[in-house]
Amino acid sequence: MSNIPTAADSIPALTGSSDIAKKKRFDVGLVFWIFTLWIAITVLAAIFASLLGLQDPNQGNYDILNQGPTTAHWFGTDDLGRDIFSRVIYGARVSLTVGFGALTIGMIIGGTLGMIAAYRRGPVDIIVSSASYVMLAFPALVAVIAIVAFWGHEIWKITIIIGVASIPLVFRVVRAATLSYATRDFVTAAKSQGATDWRIITKELFPNVLPAIISFYLIGVASVIILEGALAFLGLSVQPPTASWGNMISESRTYLSQNPWLVLFPSLAMVFFLVALNLIGDILRSTLDVQESQL
Repeated sequence: MSNIPTAADSIPALTGSSDIAKKKRFDVGLVFWIFTLWIAITVLAAIFASLLGLQDPNQGNYDILNQGPTTAHWFGTDDLGRDIFSRVIYGARVSLTVGFGALTIGMIIGGTLGMIAAYRRGPVDIIVSSASYVMLAFPALVAVIAIVAFWGHEIWKITIIIGVASIPLVFRVVRAATLSYATRDFVTAAKSQGATDWRIITKELFPNVLPAIISFYLIGVASVIILEGALAFLGLSVQPPTASWGNMISESRTYLSQNPWLVLFPSLAMVFFLVALNLIGDILRSTLDVQESQL
């Protein structure tokens, strides 16, 4: 089907290809790149934490309990003498794994179903949409808490549970975004020339829906990280001594008055990362013209 014209070939004024070409020349500004750099640094530090020469995040030293920031311990130490800076870096692994992993699961399954349902319509759309309504009718947080408490607190289990819980919401967002393009002329032109459904979805619809997907993905990751923190406060996230931003904040409540560094630095790490994700998502949404009404 290589000779099948795309949006740009068939109807230039309405095509996805011409739209994408325009969107590639967007100006996001300096703030966007600063926050993107911060996210990249955080992610790379979490991935390569074992290569950074950090102190063992679980090794305590009873000679330096609840110590403030020093040149040896940049963020100070906790109630067991563990290095807070090291635990913040290693804790990012858990929070980011759950955040990005869960939304990736939701996007792959929910996003694919959303595009197929919006394009095919008819019985397929009715069945899948009805299933999503049923799942959305039950409070996701309650379901996640119940399943995690029953199934276990391992990081991969938490990621899968939250990922599955995100599927219906992702489905609704991607379906709504796809509907605005599924009946465009460039899609009709591709159908009339014999393009397969798979080619239309991947070559015509997906590039146009991608801005909405990226924007929602980033904001969704931030929401999942917050959810992991909420689970940590309930004792349902990864168990100590494994560090995550959520359980570090939770564990620090007992010693907050005598050692505020315990809660300050993991809180700042989480807040800065979440703010960066949300602002980047908002900038991309406004710059790439992702309309609120479509979501």
